[in-house]
Amino acid sequence: MSTGSLAQTVAPELLLIASAMVMLLATVWRPQGNLAGRAEGAEHTSAFARIAVIPCVLAAVVVIVWWGDGVAGSADSRIAGDGFRWMMDLVILGGTILALVLLDADHARGNAYSPEVPVLMLLATSGMMVLTAARDLMYVFLGVELMSLAVYVLAGVSRRSARGAESAIKYFLLGAFATGFLLYGMALVYGATGSTRLVDIAAWVSLNARLSPMFLIGMGLLLAGFAFKIAAAPFHMWTPDVYDGAPLPITAFMSAVVKTAAFATFARVMSEAFGGAAVFWHPVLWWLAALTMLVGNIFALSQRNVVRMLAYSSIAHAGYLIVTIVVNSAAGTSALLFYVIAYTLATMGAYGVLVTVNDGRDHAPTLDDLAGLWLVRPRLAMAMAVFVLSLMGMPLVGGMGFFAKWYVLQSALQATSAQTQLAIVLVVSSALSAAYYLSILAAMFMRPRVGERPVPTTTSWNAALIAAAALLLLALGVYPAPASRLVHLAVTNTRNDSAQVVAPRAPKPRVNTANASTGR
Repeated sequence: MSTGSLAQTVAPELLLIASAMVMLLATVWRPQGNLAGRAEGAEHTSAFARIAVIPCVLAAVVVIVWWGDGVAGSADSRIAGDGFRWMMDLVILGGTILALVLLDADHARGNAYSPEVPVLMLLATSGMMVLTAARDLMYVFLGVELMSLAVYVLAGVSRRSARGAESAIKYFLLGAFATGFLLYGMALVYGATGSTRLVDIAAWVSLNARLSPMFLIGMGLLLAGFAFKIAAAPFHMWTPDVYDGAPLPITAFMSAVVKTAAFATFARVMSEAFGGAAVFWHPVLWWLAALTMLVGNIFALSQRNVVRMLAYSSIAHAGYLIVTIVVNSAAGTSALLFYVIAYTLATMGAYGVLVTVNDGRDHAPTLDDLAGLWLVRPRLAMAMAVFVLSLMGMPLVGGMGFFAKWYVLQSALQATSAQTQLAIVLVVSSALSAAYYLSILAAMFMRPRVGERPVPTTTSWNAALIAAAALLLLALGVYPAPASRLVHLAVTNTRNDSAQVVAPRAPKPRVNTANASTGR
């Protein structure tokens, strides 16, 4: 594998950032203070949402070309160029494109968004792609900040919504607190090991049979910060309120794309930097996975607000994905990659239906809004059934979602007995999820329409998104081989890339008598 320059490896991120800067200048080209300006701004938002798709597609092309050409990370391995990074980039870019389509569809109903929203989505996506490529804790912090600052604004971007402002404030305050955990954890890990590079941290761990308390506390703080970003229990309390208050396209963006990026960097840091210290973090993640799966599914049972229901569902899915990190093997990595593909398609498709049903209201859709959907829009109801059954992991009709959960379960069963017990928790929690997922189907197919609700109408792009997501889930559920081969290629490429990295050098010990007890 050839070693590309730093400019090559970060080319997709630079392309998105440059495009966002050009679009940002275009948004302020004309003032929007009067009524005519606001109307023109509304037209600009739709145009910008569609234009923003172009740099995402171009970045995806660059990712595919770089992956095919074998462009590796930089010489010091601070930027990854492996299959895991490229595969996650494609999922993130694909999810961003779908979120932009949802934004355009929702904006067509209420003119609720300013032209800066697509720009912020591109900046957040560039931060996510930095996260997937980071092999240095400083790059991790850079990606987290670039992603989070944009998403904080996006959560409250609907200026006419008090709910949106509340969700943005909650997200910002709790997010800043969690970022403090991350940064302090990084500082302690650097203080213990003398480096922020993942390979150097791993080398230090391998050379020290007795790990210092400073290192263990830093690792614990990092784990807590990541747990907030992926909405793992008990760090999940912000999720239902923020998802419920944010606009539906932004909620879909956070639920699928932001979660994918957070899991990408979480998996890389835990396996590449702290793999040698698994005896310390493995039991913590085991209980974190079990608690997250149970809490997410149990609390979702009582929800009638569909967005809050899907928020708790996303918490449960975070628990399923933590299982793949606990397994800490090639099978676990494959299951993680396959799962995020299925989850992104199902989540974006489900929110596409909710955008259609909600019809631009500043109100989260409930089960009553979905009642009798089969009677007025049968194809829309059938598509929603595919998405719900995919999230539930139902065989055959659940499409790709069944194989996603099956691969996670299989990776856990192939590991130790402790993972087998975790697999049992996964099966039980999945059975619990059937109750609230089936309540959505019951509302659509077994209840009459409530009140004088209008017949939902879809825009052409949103209809295409819903149809494409449903057909892909069904097709890959019947014949998952193409996705499986792509995932296998990514994992194989990742392992080969890791094998060719120069043996990590242990950082030089500093002259400090206080560190004598650590064995350095």
